[in-house]
Amino acid sequence: MLRAMALRRSSAQRRTILRRRAVALVVLIALAVTGAIASGFGQAAKPASVHRPAPHGVLAARAEQTPSAPGIHGSARGQGGLEDGSDPSVLPGPVLIADRDNNRLIEVSPAGRVIWRFPAAGDLAPGQTFKLPDDAFFSPNGRDVVVTQEDDFVISVVDIAARRIVYRYGHPGVPGSEAGYVHNPDDAMMTPSGDILSADIKNCRVLVIRPPAHRPLRQLGITGDCEHQLGSSYGSPNGAFPMRNGGTAITEINGDWLDVLSASGRPVLDTHPPGFTYPSDTNEIGPGLFLSVDYTSPGAIETFSSDGTLRWRYAPSGRLALDQPSLALPLPNGDILANDDKNDRVIVVDPRTNRIVWQYGHTHTPGAGEGFLSNPDGVDLAPPFSLAARFGASLQAP
Repeated sequence: MLRAMALRRSSAQRRTILRRRAVALVVLIALAVTGAIASGFGQAAKPASVHRPAPHGVLAARAEQTPSAPGIHGSARGQGGLEDGSDPSVLPGPVLIADRDNNRLIEVSPAGRVIWRFPAAGDLAPGQTFKLPDDAFFSPNGRDVVVTQEDDFVISVVDIAARRIVYRYGHPGVPGSEAGYVHNPDDAMMTPSGDILSADIKNCRVLVIRPPAHRPLRQLGITGDCEHQLGSSYGSPNGAFPMRNGGTAITEINGDWLDVLSASGRPVLDTHPPGFTYPSDTNEIGPGLFLSVDYTSPGAIETFSSDGTLRWRYAPSGRLALDQPSLALPLPNGDILANDDKNDRVIVVDPRTNRIVWQYGHTHTPGAGEGFLSNPDGVDLAPPFSLAARFGASLQAP
């Protein structure tokens, strides 16, 4: 009888703890989303009048636990998978990470908890592989994730609920240029019509694919012609991103180029991301304003105008240096989310202060456990803040 009473008390205590955790999580998410919606999608840098509220509630309690830690600009490691000093409120919701060298996708909450991963045991069909995910973006309806496995030469579509690969273009481990093959595809994303737009780096082309077909619907550029000629040929393109007006921003590695195409595919302009050696994944964050990264060591993140004028640059040196970052995306509050690949971390940078305000992953320390990444090569925000949701109907293939 005493044992039964003790078991009932233990069960009640567990239910109480679970309820309290659930309530705390809901409150944290509500605060973050409410603040993000109120602030709206800003430009790359915040005006000086913007005030970042001081942490309160669970955030303040967490900060008080390690008051002497050097934080994200030092070497200490925080709780919940985040580096000390990270502020979960800077994110509007979870972050999808293509954790390349761990052969997985993970979705991480602002508090640093892994809330979804792929693949788990049993997710892959017999004989199926999932290697080296390079970039991953939510589909416009939020039901799928489009994954580019650049160095495995395939594009995969993962059904989130079914936890299955439901479409694949390319042949794992086999590069090529004929129908059904790619050679280092990059940044594949799905349009509202269901078409997939992807750069195909070493074939020097951009492909438009319409599942379930396994041949291109059309292509931009001439296969194997890797010279920059605006509207004609592309020098190793590594990204084709949507624009608000329905156009497309294409990044060329060779020669450090950004090409802008109209919604119909007509060439509009080309320019150089200023001071870059290896531009990567340039994307529009406002009319005539672009965000890009330099995939070098040390690396850089910058914004620039359509005439190539530098507007903002983040390029710390020494122990704070970026190491081959490959993608940066704007957050609703004006901060910048980026994957810093060879530093094994995903970060949020505040352009107003040029400081890291959130970090998942431990700098230059690869791993697969909680709070660790290994060469993360792509990020997206969970809907309704995903790249596809942000551009809506203007996300289309040229």
